[in-house]
Amino acid sequence: MLLQVKNVTKKFRNFTAVENISFELEKGDMFGFLGKNGAGKSTTFRLILGLLVPTSGEIFFDGKPFSKDNFDQIGFLPEERGLHTKLTVEEELIYMGSLKNMKKKELKVKIDYWLEKFEILQNKKKKISDLSKGNQQKIQLIASIMHNPKLLILDEPFSGLDPINVELLKAAIKELNTLGTTIIFSSHRLEHIEELCNKVGILKSGKLEAYGSVDDVKSKTKYKHIIIESKEDFSHLQEINGVKNLEIYNNTITLKVTDENTCKLIFNEISKKSFVKRFQILEPTIKDIFIEIMKKETVEKAGDVSE
Repeated sequence: MLLQVKNVTKKFRNFTAVENISFELEKGDMFGFLGKNGAGKSTTFRLILGLLVPTSGEIFFDGKPFSKDNFDQIGFLPEERGLHTKLTVEEELIYMGSLKNMKKKELKVKIDYWLEKFEILQNKKKKISDLSKGNQQKIQLIASIMHNPKLLILDEPFSGLDPINVELLKAAIKELNTLGTTIIFSSHRLEHIEELCNKVGILKSGKLEAYGSVDDVKSKTKYKHIIIESKEDFSHLQEINGVKNLEIYNNTITLKVTDENTCKLIFNEISKKSFVKRFQILEPTIKDIFIEIMKKETVEKAGDVSE
């Protein structure tokens, strides 16, 4: 097991930022770590990086308690970008690589490889300040990966990038992951989590509300979506117990239902009609599950206020 976070809590005086969270990542896992702003993601990252000490619980790296010896085996792309803008691209990357104890000869090979990979080799001698925001972001990502980390933490890596550069960065992340790098990936673009990750965790107010493989998290969620294509009038389906929502647009009916039994009831009902072009049951997406968990948080807070 590469990373183990065991029953970790972090308190700042009377405020609990992270409460009793646990998760495990093996070599080659890509872990989507989700939560609203202020949920505790950044605190968790700092705990894993050794920048904060847990109030309770333990963090293990490669089977041993985390120590400063592990720093060179981790790469981190923070949400708050920070580069030395007066340096050239090459100078910046040589400096950042030296912090990871990389030798200059190895550094120069890695710098050229990744600059070419990101289609910005021509910017090697340019000052950071002369680069576009997107190209600065590429430089910061290169700085976090050129030492071949065992663990890579990416906090909103695609923020502010155009679609072409998003695809370039996604390709690089996939390449690293294929080569064995374990990646923790935080993003508000939940479709990227669904596309890239094999594990997911959803953090709400410092607590891990959902965790496991993407398939496991989906299967544990009871509600389903149903798609019906038909010119028949099925508006009465919303009266069936277990139907939470019904939308009709251009002969397509979309329903959100609480469980599989409701799916069976709806199938039996539409079977009475003469023409149904399509009937499909869909598992909720990670985005659906995330929104559902956050809605519960809103309801719980509203209940606290009313009390």
